[in-house]
Amino acid sequence: MIDVPSRSAEETVRRAAGPAAPVILVVDDDEHIRTLMRIQLGLRGYEVIEAANGQEALDACAKGGIELALLDIEMPGLDGYEVLTRIKADERLREVPVVLVTARTLAGDVVRGLGLGAHDYLRKPFESSELLARTDAAIKIKHLQDELRQRNAELDRASRLDPLTEVHNRRHLNDQLDILSSASVRHGTPLGVVMVDVDLFKDVNDSLGHAAGDQVLRVIAARLRRTTRREDVLGRWGGEEFLILAPLTDLTGTRALAERIRAAVALHPVEIDDGATITVTVSLGCASGAGADAGELVADADAALYRAKAAGRNRVEA
Repeated sequence: MIDVPSRSAEETVRRAAGPAAPVILVVDDDEHIRTLMRIQLGLRGYEVIEAANGQEALDACAKGGIELALLDIEMPGLDGYEVLTRIKADERLREVPVVLVTARTLAGDVVRGLGLGAHDYLRKPFESSELLARTDAAIKIKHLQDELRQRNAELDRASRLDPLTEVHNRRHLNDQLDILSSASVRHGTPLGVVMVDVDLFKDVNDSLGHAAGDQVLRVIAARLRRTTRREDVLGRWGGEEFLILAPLTDLTGTRALAERIRAAVALHPVEIDDGATITVTVSLGCASGAGADAGELVADADAALYRAKAAGRNRVEA
């Protein structure tokens, strides 16, 4: 007879673990085995969710928050192999590690599960120490992998940001330009492009120094962020030039966006580090097309920008 701790003792340990306790999904059609696993894992500090069959397991996974699934292979209806296959085929769930729990002793059964994406396996009948050791190892690896993915995401984000202005850099703009122009071609929807250039920026650097020039660029980038829409893509194209990609925006809408930006930049002087203020304006060139070549759109916006400069600056041309 198995000595089962009281529920009160189990709950005391769970409360001590706090809300951050890893969530383990135990899937088995045998209620006795689920209860045994729940108690052993609960005493270890894990939070346990039970599923009596494959469909219940998939439903539990779909709700999110599962950090490990202990999955019985032999179940009525959807067996463990099918549940595993569906988990690994779902982009939202494929990072959830799965430990197969099986009474089968043939190596081929284990190899099949590992080939389908299982992290590890646990043979029935199992000792409590082995259950906990394999669970602990799987959770540790999961957390290390999560941390690695987060760091990679942070590195990717950093590689796509301009360090001075903290808007996207040219690499990110080029990637988004390809994506948005492809969508424009595929769906026949317009894509607007706005090229922004700081007027007389060389004079700022020459007269006030590069630190003041850097401050001007930071302030203008902040005003561009506040003025552009959530769906727009803003970035520093190079030097004192910024580029804005405006999905689903025809030329009229693109010009209206550019005019709002021009007015927002010119509305207030820019305060530089020594407390002085200077008036800064921008010139903008616009282009838009449905299914147009990305390079041509940027070239058209750039040509319009030069017309705005030639016409006296602090204006919008298309």
